[in-house]
Amino acid sequence: MRLPRVGPAAYARFVARFGTPEAVFAAGEEGWRAAGLGPVWVERLRAPPWQQVDQDLRWLEAPAHHLLLQGQPDYPALLAEIPDPPPLLFVTGDPAALHTPSIAIVGSRRPTPEGQRTACDFARALARSGLTIASGLAIGIDAAAHEGALAAQGSTLAVCGAGPDRIYPARHAGLARRIVAEGALVTEFPPGTPPLPANFPRRNRILSGLAHGVLVVEAAERSGSLITARLAAEQGREVFAVPGSIRNPLARGCHRLLRQGAVLVETASEVLAELPALGRQLEPASPAPAHVVPAADPTLSAPARHTLQAMGFEPVSVDVLVARTALTVDALSSILLELELQGHVLAIPGGLYSRVVQGSE
Repeated sequence: MRLPRVGPAAYARFVARFGTPEAVFAAGEEGWRAAGLGPVWVERLRAPPWQQVDQDLRWLEAPAHHLLLQGQPDYPALLAEIPDPPPLLFVTGDPAALHTPSIAIVGSRRPTPEGQRTACDFARALARSGLTIASGLAIGIDAAAHEGALAAQGSTLAVCGAGPDRIYPARHAGLARRIVAEGALVTEFPPGTPPLPANFPRRNRILSGLAHGVLVVEAAERSGSLITARLAAEQGREVFAVPGSIRNPLARGCHRLLRQGAVLVETASEVLAELPALGRQLEPASPAPAHVVPAADPTLSAPARHTLQAMGFEPVSVDVLVARTALTVDALSSILLELELQGHVLAIPGGLYSRVVQGSE
């Protein structure tokens, strides 16, 4: 795997030709040429980058560091079923977490507050039922899913797009440590691999391949989450989507999945109902915390309370609020700042504002 231009497909071809990785090197130049390998491959095989391999083995010496090999008993059986399983998995944490019933939760890196809460609520309820929550450690929905699982004292997996010694994004170093304590970080990329953009589509097939299903919470029409959902469908996994407002651009990806046949879900119990093969292994899902309207804050001005009521529960622009409240843009901007400072609304991408709702157990 350390040879240039050897990925899962090339690795599979080598093993198919020679039988085992050891046999590839044992064949020698005569065997390589007899197998039809050209001069470039012969040169690469003649001088493998053993120093890099030694670096990988040194990483493996540290506590809680594991290397899972395709074809070995500790390799995840579900992942082995996909068309291009990674030959190696670098795991930090408990490799047993890769063998538990799991669901992947993915979505936007710039979600609305409601989307973050929804992802956290689903993850918490599903983790309490016994599912391991898998996601990609990204900001936004991924982080909310991991946090939900941890809040339930459940197991969670982070499938990463960099080497096992590179936490990306760096701001999630603390979250990564907590995930290792309750589950595992997983990657096919060897130590030292930076988080290159091309790594993440490859990462997504592992995320969907480890899970029994993929739940998408808020995704734009052009989103990496939709790639994960497509890969899940191709791998024979169930795809779930949470619907949203037609005015929310981050709901369009989920609505597209629903048109393509994804299962519409509003509760964790509905997810479990679509996974009957796991039903006997899991506890019934506890209800997600209800989203409730906070009691009116007596410290808010009357125009602020009026604006909050006019916002509703979907992302809304200043122009729409002007029409709903009959306030001027200047007055409304001042009110929105007041509401944002007191935690009642949040500015989100696209010049929109979203009302912050509260959950109650």
